Amino acid sequence: MHAIFLEELEKLNKRFIDLGLQVSEQIYLATKSFIDHDRDLAKQVIETDQKINDRQIAIVEESLKLIALQQPVATDFRKIIAISNASTDLERLGDHAESIARETIRVKGEQRIIQIETEIEAMALQVRRMLEQVLEAYLRGDQDLARDIARLDTEVDRRHHQLYNLIVGAMKRDAKTVTADTSYLTVIRLLERIGDHIINVAEWVIYRETGKITELAFKEDNK
Repeated sequence: MHAIFLEELEKLNKRFIDLGLQVSEQIYLATKSFIDHDRDLAKQVIETDQKINDRQIAIVEESLKLIALQQPVATDFRKIIAISNASTDLERLGDHAESIARETIRVKGEQRIIQIETEIEAMALQVRRMLEQVLEAYLRGDQDLARDIARLDTEVDRRHHQLYNLIVGAMKRDAKTVTADTSYLTVIRLLERIGDHIINVAEWVIYRETGKITELAFKEDNK
């Protein structure tokens, strides 16, 4: 009976990692569509979001089914809970990627600022690295690696702060870029929120390994 449980749990793990990889691709494509002003690519990201939602729902449903049918012991139970809850955070990453894609469509044709878009691209790369690291931590059950992600998130927060000031300054200098600047503020906030949800996934990795709820996110004043 336990062998069947382990087999089903392994399938859930694979589905979770596959979801994470697809979400990472969504973040990349959404940001690329925004930087390249590519409306067709943005539409592709928007259309794919429903598939991500469906995958996440399937993971939760399979998790509940596994709990009901196999009645796992405490250690195995928290593994399922971690998968189910972390998949919800991955789905939220997909939602934020979709929102970035929608910004691409909204500001298509408006005057843009190359310097700011270059910085946004770098910020997106940072959050994708965080996501890659948290998936690696999940695969390895590596608590130390999961904790390291909080340090990466401080860099994302700092970049957000710097970009915010840069964008507000651009708004004041040139009214013709206000529409694009408003969109920039939305996108960097979405990227920051992506970082926050990745931290949540890292916390679920630690919970899976220890059974303890751990707060990894902390404010700039405490860094």
